Order: sequence, then structure tokens, then C-alpha cells
Amino acid sequence: MELIMWLWVMGFIVEMVSVCGAGLSCGLQARFVSESLYKEGDVIIGGLFPVHVEAPEPYHAFTQIKHISRCQGVNLRSYRWLKTMIFTVEEINRDPVLLPNITLGYLVADTCLAEGTTLSAALALVTGQEGTVSGAECSGAPMVPVIIGDARSSASIVVADTLGVFDIPMVSYFASCACLSDSRRFHSFLRTVPSDAFQAKAMARLLHLLDWTWVGVVAGDDEYGKSGVQLLLKELENTQICVDYLEFIPKSHSQSRIRRTVERIQSSTARVVVTFAIAPDIGVLLKEVVVQNVTNRQWIATEAWSTSILFFDPASSSLLAGTIGFAMRRADIQGLGAFLAQLSPAKQPNEPFVKDVWKELFGCSLAQDWQPSSKTPKCTGSENVEKHGRIYTDVSQLRVTYNVYKAVYAIANAIHNMMASKLQIINLVTTYDPLPSVFLLQLLHYLNAVNFTTPVGELVYFEGNREPSASYDIMNWHVDESGAVNFVQVGQFDAAKGPGQELNINLEKVVWGGGWVPVSVCSASCLPGTRKAAQKGKPVCCFDCLSCAAGEVSNMTECVRCPERFWSNIERTRCIPKVVEFLSLQDTMGIVLTVLSVTGATLTTTVLAAFFHYRDTPLVRANNSELSFLLLVSLTLCFLCALVFIGRPAPWNCMLRHTVFGVSFVICIACVLSKTVVVLVAFQATLPGSNLMQYFGPIQQRAGIFLCTLVQVVICLLWLLLAPPLPTENAGGELGARVILQCTVGSVVGFVLVLGYIGLLAVVCFLLAFFARKLPDNFNEAKFITFSMLIFCAVWIAFVPAYVSSPGKYTVAVEIFAILASSYGLLLCIFTPKCYIILLKPEKNTKKNMMPR
Repeated sequence: MELIMWLWVMGFIVEMVSVCGAGLSCGLQARFVSESLYKEGDVIIGGLFPVHVEAPEPYHAFTQIKHISRCQGVNLRSYRWLKTMIFTVEEINRDPVLLPNITLGYLVADTCLAEGTTLSAALALVTGQEGTVSGAECSGAPMVPVIIGDARSSASIVVADTLGVFDIPMVSYFASCACLSDSRRFHSFLRTVPSDAFQAKAMARLLHLLDWTWVGVVAGDDEYGKSGVQLLLKELENTQICVDYLEFIPKSHSQSRIRRTVERIQSSTARVVVTFAIAPDIGVLLKEVVVQNVTNRQWIATEAWSTSILFFDPASSSLLAGTIGFAMRRADIQGLGAFLAQLSPAKQPNEPFVKDVWKELFGCSLAQDWQPSSKTPKCTGSENVEKHGRIYTDVSQLRVTYNVYKAVYAIANAIHNMMASKLQIINLVTTYDPLPSVFLLQLLHYLNAVNFTTPVGELVYFEGNREPSASYDIMNWHVDESGAVNFVQVGQFDAAKGPGQELNINLEKVVWGGGWVPVSVCSASCLPGTRKAAQKGKPVCCFDCLSCAAGEVSNMTECVRCPERFWSNIERTRCIPKVVEFLSLQDTMGIVLTVLSVTGATLTTTVLAAFFHYRDTPLVRANNSELSFLLLVSLTLCFLCALVFIGRPAPWNCMLRHTVFGVSFVICIACVLSKTVVVLVAFQATLPGSNLMQYFGPIQQRAGIFLCTLVQVVICLLWLLLAPPLPTENAGGELGARVILQCTVGSVVGFVLVLGYIGLLAVVCFLLAFFARKLPDNFNEAKFITFSMLIFCAVWIAFVPAYVSSPGKYTVAVEIFAILASSYGLLLCIFTPKCYIILLKPEKNTKKNMMPR
């Protein structure tokens, strides 16, 4: 690569010599007019500035056509940079300390904002072939050992690639492309402007800070734009910030492509437009923005145009209100304003740029160029530059200008350090002799090692990548009613402060174009309780919001499961402790069942007391008072055992529930069965020759009840020993919103045997009572037993499906209800008629009435 570049340069030099030898104007005039300014000195500093912004049409130098093409369109801002270099050189020459024995000179050329013209101008500077030099003859153009420039990254790459072969140093004041940090490729390139790598990082931090997750990007179709976009996209990786579109502004400024780009901006839902382009390219874009009336866009500007409105249509000012941009550090350079205001065609008659600058400033032509047919008025040459100098004399935003200032001082300090090392640079550098390579290498070395403080008070040095520490001012465009733009600093980005601390912005000082902070998102943030669901085929910033499932809560991006003992609230916003559910005395249902249980037990006890009080009456004696007392006691236990089912399940009450229930009901049914058998046997014993009552006396009745109860006791003991009922927790409610505490049956076989045995006794009792229903009325209680057993069997038959289908605590409530219903059935059907006679019809409580009719 270096060999190719060297051959190209040699070819260029040979071409220049041949053209000059053919009788044409020497140097760059053979291709186009590259206007230059020159001042003699011991060391000549070269400068490249895009004073004009439109390069001439390409010209083939090998055609012997004496045609001169001139650059068009003056950039007043760039001209100020050029004048700043001249001002700085003169300031250094007046300094008796910095370079006391050396006078600096300068040779500055116009690059016309094009890579080709920039390279040609640079080669002309370093080869001494600059033809149009103000202040020197063609044969006297000097060779420069160092160049300040260029402003553009793409042009700087071309020049640095070429001059780097010869170790000629370059110090750029505005080329910020991160690609120029490559020390192997651009080892002789330095700059006083930070790399775009930091600007891309600052932009990413700003977008994240303001929650702008959906943005558009517009870049220039050059190295500056392409490299900047790559850096920005890299910074945005894994940040939840997405780019809706990426458009490039063509260098040809094709109107059709510009129109399509603006239409894309208009149609996009992204309200934030990030730019990476130089001011002339942005100016062309904004003209079309005005035409299509694209409003409600938040523009993010790079340092290339964040403090400049030179190329902008005044109509675009209102559309750019609220723009936020990154600008290089601002400084106040003493005396520069007065120096710039000294511009005068009369005082600088030989300066090649004055005529174009004057025409741009005042819209008129100087007398020597004015023609009667000219559309512009004639200038007097005495117009007030200080008053009407516009951006040229505006020293309120000296940023790039200050970079030029620092570049000149860096070179001066490098030369100063070379002098301190006793290197005789005056003997090495002459105006006309070829530059010794040792001088170039020494100068490059001392430039890399320079460390000084400018007259402004800033410490300047080059870091390992030959560029300064990154620091940006964050600017906000305030547009008043007249359309005037004021650049207000609202923050700062300082890379030296470390990760997370670099960006500092005062949002209270920011004026937004729409009056409030713009919202730029593809999808609105999900509400609490919902999660993001990516839309197919779209970036991660575009999503739908779906409600979290039961038991999950949202952290605004996804749904997470609640811990084991917790459940989500209705809004799915937080986890709350699960409701522990069991039938308790605090529940309305628990209170009702408790009241019914206690009432049943009280009634039974009352009946028992009545029977005991009237135990000697014929009715009580005739109905086997001993069995009646035992039946009432067992019924009381049946009512009270329901209370064991109410309350928080525990091992003791789980085992006690079915045991007490099973044994109590067996005693109760056994007593009823014994009474039924006694009734049947008693009537059979009244028949002639029958002697059955001797086999069913009180002892046999007690034995029968004992045996029936013993079977149930054995079943319960085996159940409790082998697989006892124990408390357990089950999920209930909406997919597990509640913790249901209940007792497991332990052994289904044991549970079935307990209920089955009770059912068997009840069926046998029902059948016997049914057969005895037609016995004499006065003595017959079989029909009441029949009704009670009918109710008992109906209740427990209905219990089975209700028990299986009931959820949670209602399972326990169904079982309690069955116990109470069957108990009330037995109590009311069997004892209500007897109590009626004992208490309300005592006259019927006689032995005569107890005898069969």
C-alpha cells in the first residue's frame, strides 16, 4: 500500500513538473485554482481549510487545455478557521518566550470540501508546487514540514494515507472519524478533536437517559457518517434501543434520494432523529424537511453542526427548535474578534478569498469585479465587517476555531521542545531545500509528546491514540419568535469521569420543540401486571403487552412466578401471601354450623333431662328407658362431634374427627336397631306359645350394642394405626390463589369401611322398622324409627356426591351438615312424639294408653 501511494505521489510530482514545463501556470492551477495564503518564516506551517464548499468539475491534467476552474460557495465559518490559524501564528511570533529565535510562517490552501482537491492541495504544499500563492512567486513556494487539517474525516484519511508514507505530520482540528485512531495506518496523524467513538457513546447515553428507545438515524455518505453510524449501532447493542431506519445523504445531493429520505422520516413513528453528517449535507436535508413540513421531530446533532446554522434555510429554524447536540469545548480567545473585524479589501488587496467573502457577507461585488449587467450591487469596500460579519465575526461559539488554535500551539510547543533538546532545526529546515527526514521524524515525535497549557488555560496533550481526552458540551437550540437561534449549554459529557458518570445534563434548562419531553417508542411501556411479547419480524422495541398468568407478577418486561407461599394480586403487580382457607369459627358458615351443633346437643340434653325426670311414667318405661337414655347420650355426642370438624386442621383433631363421628353414630344406630328388634320381639312374644323375650332381655340388648360398637372401634383403631388422617395443604381458588388446609382421609378403605358399616346398620334398622310399621298404634314407635332411618339414609346417600364435588372447606361443611341433618332426623322423628305426650299431654301418659288396642 505504501509503495502504491509513493508511486502515485511521484507520478503527481512528475505531472506537475511536466505541466509547468509546458507553459501552464504551475502547481494546482494546472487542474484548478487552489487559492492560498503565504507568509514567510523559519518554519512554514501548512493549513487545509474548506473555504469554498463546491469543488470544480473533474479536469484531466493530461489534456493541454488552458482552462481554469474555480471553487464556488464560501463557507464563512471555515474562513474564520483559516484566519484563526493566521492569528495564532502571529500571536506566537509575538511571544518572546515560546519561540524566541524562530519565526513561524504559514501556507494555507483552500480544499473546496472535496477529497480530490484536498489531496492535490496537500501534495502541492509538501512538494513546494503550490502555484497560486498570495505573497510568493511560483518558483518560491515553500515545502511545509507539518499540516494543520483537514476538516473532513474522509479527506483526512486520503491525505494521511498519502503523507504518512513520508512521515509528514498532520494535526486535524475537525476530523473526528474513529477510524483515524488506527495508529498503524495513520501513525503521523494527530488531532485536537475527540474521536467519534466517544460521541457515539454520549449519544447512546443520552437516548437511554431520556427513554428514547425508537429512533431514526440519518448519516452522510462519507467516512464520517458511515463510521459514526457503525459506532452508534455498536453502542446501542443490548440496550433496548432500536433503530427504525438508517438513511444516507448522497454526496451528489440527489433530489430524488433526499426526498425519499425525508418521506421515510415523515412516515416513521420514531420521533427522534439522530444525525451523523456534516453541516452542508444536513442543510440540504433540512430544505426538503421544510418543503414536506416534517414537524414533531427531535433532532440530535453531532459536533459537525450542533452550533452552526450557516447552511440552513431560515424557515427550518422553527422545525429545529429543541434540537440537542454535542459540541466541542468552547473557549474565549482574546483578541480574535478584533483581528477578524480587520478584514478589508483595501488592507488585504492580494488575499484571494476577500472578494468572495465580501460578496457572501454583504451580497455585493467589489468595484473591480462589478459589471453593469451584474445582478448584485456594487460594494464600496468600506462596509462594517464587525457589525454585519454574521458567523464570520461571531466569537461566542469558538469550538472548532479553538481546535485550530490548539493545533497551531501544539506545533509551536513541539518545535520549542525540539529547540530545548539542542536540535539545530534552523540548519535542518530552509525555505527551498528538501526537508530532511530526520526533522520530520523528530517533529512527529515531539508532537506526540507535547504537553502544554494554552493561553486560555487548558492543559493540552495527546493520549496514546494521538488525540485529546473526550469532552463535549451538550447544546440545546432555543428559537425565539423571530426565528433567531440561541445555543444554550445544558450539560456536559466528560469521558474522563468514568463509566456511568460521564453524562451530566440539566433537563430543567432544556427547551423542547413541542413544549414537553418527546416520546419516541415503538410500543408504549407495558402497564403493571403485563409483560412484553415480541412482535414477529420486528425489533425488540416493538412488542405487545399481555397480562400475566395467575400466580405471576410483572417486572415491566416479563412475568415471574411468585414464591411458594405467595400469590399475585388481581392487578398482577405484587405477590401477596396466599389466603389460608379452612372452616373456622370466624367464617359465617362455621358460626352457623356451630350454632346448629350446639343447639342440637342442647335439645338432646333437654330431652334426656325430661326423660330422666319422667323416668317412672308409663311412656318412658314402655319405650325401654335404658336404651332411650343411651340413645340420647350418643345423639348428644353426634351433635358435638361436628365441632371437632371446625377449626384449623391439626394431627390430633384430624384423627379424632372420624373416630368420634364413626363410634358415636354406630352407638346411636345400634340403640335404634336394638329398640326396633325389641318392639318386633315383644309383639311376637304376645302370641300363644312364644317365649322369645327371654333371649332379648336387657343384658342381650347391651351385649348387642357393645358388639356393634366394638366392630366400629376395631375399624377405627386399624385406620388410625395403619394410615391415620393428617392435615395437608392443597392449592385452591384461581389456579392456586389460596392454601386450603384440610384433613386427608389417610386410608380411603378405612373411610369407606367406617361409613359403610354405619350405612349397613342403618339399612338393617330401616328394614326391620319398615316391617314393624303396622303394629298397634298405641305402643308402636316403629313407624317413627322408619321415618328417622329414611331421613338418615337419604342424607348419607346425598352426602357421597356432595362430598366428592365440594371444593376446599366446603367438603368439611358438607360432612358436618350430613352429621347434623341425620342427628336432627333421629332426634325429631323418634323423640318429638314422646316429648309431646310427656310435656303437653300428660293425661295420655298412662299404662292403659300404652296397651295395644
